[in-house]
Amino acid sequence: MYATGKISDKGAYKEGILAREALTSTGIGEGIAIPHAQVAAVKAPGLAAMTVPDGVDYESLDGQPAHLFFMIAAPADGGSTHLQALAKLSALLMDEGFRKDLLNAKTPEEFLSMIDKKEAEKDAEEAKEAEAPVTTGYKVLAVTACPTGIAHTFMAAENLTKAGEKLGYPLKAETNGSEGIGNALTADEIKACDGIIVAADKNVEMARFDGKPVLIVPVTEGIRHPEELINKIKNGEAPIYHASADAKEAVSSESAGRSFYKHLMNGVSHMLPFVVAGGIMIAISFLVDDKSAGAKFGSSTPLAAWFNNMGNVSFGMMLPILSGFIAMSIADRPGLAVGFAGGLLAKSGATFLDPSAAKVAATPGFLGAVLYGFVAGYIVLLLKKVFKGLPKSLDGVKPILLYPLLGVFVMAIFASAINPLMSIINQALTNFLSGLGNYGIILGVVAGGMMSIDMGGPFNKAAYVTATGLLASGNYILMAAVMAGGMVPPLAIALSTTFFKDKWTEEERNAGLVNYIMGLSFISEGAIPFAANDPIHVIPSCVIGSAIAGGLSVAFNCQLRAPHGGVFVIATVSNWPMYLVSIIIGAVVGCLILSTLKKNK
Repeated sequence: MYATGKISDKGAYKEGILAREALTSTGIGEGIAIPHAQVAAVKAPGLAAMTVPDGVDYESLDGQPAHLFFMIAAPADGGSTHLQALAKLSALLMDEGFRKDLLNAKTPEEFLSMIDKKEAEKDAEEAKEAEAPVTTGYKVLAVTACPTGIAHTFMAAENLTKAGEKLGYPLKAETNGSEGIGNALTADEIKACDGIIVAADKNVEMARFDGKPVLIVPVTEGIRHPEELINKIKNGEAPIYHASADAKEAVSSESAGRSFYKHLMNGVSHMLPFVVAGGIMIAISFLVDDKSAGAKFGSSTPLAAWFNNMGNVSFGMMLPILSGFIAMSIADRPGLAVGFAGGLLAKSGATFLDPSAAKVAATPGFLGAVLYGFVAGYIVLLLKKVFKGLPKSLDGVKPILLYPLLGVFVMAIFASAINPLMSIINQALTNFLSGLGNYGIILGVVAGGMMSIDMGGPFNKAAYVTATGLLASGNYILMAAVMAGGMVPPLAIALSTTFFKDKWTEEERNAGLVNYIMGLSFISEGAIPFAANDPIHVIPSCVIGSAIAGGLSVAFNCQLRAPHGGVFVIATVSNWPMYLVSIIIGAVVGCLILSTLKKNK
């Protein structure tokens, strides 16, 4: 390029190349390296190429030697010329046969001729695609949602989208994740599609699908059987959804148990951020406080007291949020206020004889909030039926006056009457768990094992919700056991793919590395693809490992106030060194069992 006048200063251009390589290697993998620089020393765009049949270590992204080198020179004022060249060159070089042909070229002329021919073919292909009729809209739509909105939500969306591409049936997936709605479906897309797949374990906005074929399934179905779901839409096997019908009719394909689960998970998913934030802040108050504070430990210093108070504010929202969003799941937005009131009454323990809750020894707690959330939802549904015959002119008054006023009134009567009984039940459960002593290890074993049975499914969530609920009663032992059990599956798989490589394919080994991060982050769902491919070996191994981790956590009296966070909240765990030991032992045992059971690939 210097000889042809494209570069005026070889030294300056070399410095630009080296500066770019210092950022990250331009060895993109597949035996290709594309070093490039955009500097003032370049007078006109240029490209140089070189082949190294034996290869050279270029610190490529895939760790393999580089054989094909393309060096791009771009003028400093050339805009995005080099980026365009990079994009086009990279697209051409993705063809393995083309790369082999370039390496086998005998002369520079033959090399250049191959590039010209391939570029012409690519240009013709792109022109043909541009002239082809544009397919508008998606054949099938999907909505994915899991209680936490972290893993299942996005895994289901990805698998459904890929399955749609594979089947030649374009699919768009809306995600209802922890950060809100992503890739939202539009009214035009809904109108034009053949059907919608709702793969969700909590309630999502359904009224927009009125009159369309809709499949309502658990989120795990979107992960495990995406092609089957799409084919049901394609073959016209999905029932027509009627949003204007009674709630039970609208979701007639769901069992009572699944309906209960979805309502409960809607409450839990909205409750968790408050519990996580509050639990961690309370735990921090103990970390920063004076260890000799005695009975005031956690609030004896101004800083500790601030963290403790702020944490209690967030943590104190747990029960009303849980109850409110259960009610909202049942009765839509009008149920929210009534559910909040029920949750607050469960938190206070107020009764007819003690309306100010001044003499309360125990409160209904988590169990009361769950019950009152469901009661609140069905109170509002009843009110909707009662006021159905009112003139349309009063429709605006119902949600802002009639439903909240009468709903809260009825809820208050119910809760005040039932609070004493629920308080007794909650206190009995707390006393039972506190009195388990050494037998609590069995509970830790069971709860830890449940976290691996379905990795985010009903069994997993049952253990998790129980442990989270006990936080409100001051029991932190089971929460520690549950998180330990939930961290084991991805860690066991990651260890197995690392140290027993002959048991796994290259693709599985690469995917296994991600499970280190997911395991340490307490995201059990990282193990799902492996469990789906080989459930007979993976699930029993992980269950045993998780059970051991949960049992050891209880045996070492580890306590956790934060219901999420994995290793990132380890400092908030009492006896954290032995907690880490529990997790490591569980993961290693799970890894060894799995690696012994699996055959070599």
